[in-house]
Amino acid sequence: MTLPLARPAGAPPARRDRSRHRVLGLLVALGVLLLVVLLSLALGARDVPLGSVFDAVFAPTAGNTDHLVVRDLRVPRTVVGIVAGACLGLAGAIMQGITRNPIADPGLLGVNAGASLCVVLAISFLGITAPAGYIWFALAGAAIAASVVYGIGAIGREGATPVKLALAGTALTAGLTSIITLLLITDVDTLGTYRFWSVGSLANRDLATVQALLPFVLAGVVLALAVGRMLNLLALGDDLARGLGQNIAVSRLVSGLAIVLLCGSATALAGPIVFVGLVVPHLVRSFTGTDYRWILAYSAVLGPALLLAADVIGRLVVRPGELEASLVVALVGAPVMIALVRRVKLAGL
Repeated sequence: MTLPLARPAGAPPARRDRSRHRVLGLLVALGVLLLVVLLSLALGARDVPLGSVFDAVFAPTAGNTDHLVVRDLRVPRTVVGIVAGACLGLAGAIMQGITRNPIADPGLLGVNAGASLCVVLAISFLGITAPAGYIWFALAGAAIAASVVYGIGAIGREGATPVKLALAGTALTAGLTSIITLLLITDVDTLGTYRFWSVGSLANRDLATVQALLPFVLAGVVLALAVGRMLNLLALGDDLARGLGQNIAVSRLVSGLAIVLLCGSATALAGPIVFVGLVVPHLVRSFTGTDYRWILAYSAVLGPALLLAADVIGRLVVRPGELEASLVVALVGAPVMIALVRRVKLAGL
């Protein structure tokens, strides 16, 4: 009689240690986010002591200038940074998972370009100038652009493969960007209004906008956390994923819907901010491994940490003025992207 092979005694403890390290790392990431939130509330053109920050949040005093600065200016932009950063981090991780592309970010599906075009059309033809009015057009544009990219990528017997999605997204982004440029150079008033939104910033956003988009954000987060196992199977390749019982079309459709909701909401809130969705998933892979369930969890925490840190740096480097968060993130993200491209090229040699 053949005896069953004994399970290695060290396997379960090894898995437990790995899970323990991941949980501990996630707690550290939450601590980093909390620290950045405190800095976001305290630092700027006018520094506010931490004691006054806590008083402003929990026991505000009428007429206190520090309390007014914290509650009316910094709390809204901090909340916007948390929501937009989490959305961009999750969307970037999902995008890299479904395309199996290490340099993919949410803009690859044409989401930013679609949102920007609809905002330009709303300003130019409907006369909408209030930021609260942009959000629905930005969200609709993101959804339409992603749907068009997925529809084009799904043409053919192979369906929506990662390469076809990337090519369709790149082509659509180039076309929409040309249309946006044409509209802006022919209408100075539209250009003047649009540029304040397009630069990508956390300033001058209010909590009412966050509340309006909250249902879309929550739906996107729920879908994102639900597709972790799907992304793990897709990473094995389409054939092996099908062999393990995964419906490839459904997986990509659900993942694409999560990207639209998350990236569309973030773009509507803060404008088109790039590189957060690229940098954060690569940062977390170094200590989470390839399990997308953990990559998504870490990205949801470190995405807002990165965006808020960029916003704080932008306030400090040119005081009493400030640099927009998107510009600071780009200064960090561009070298990371160059390093990724070089690493992928060297790996292919």
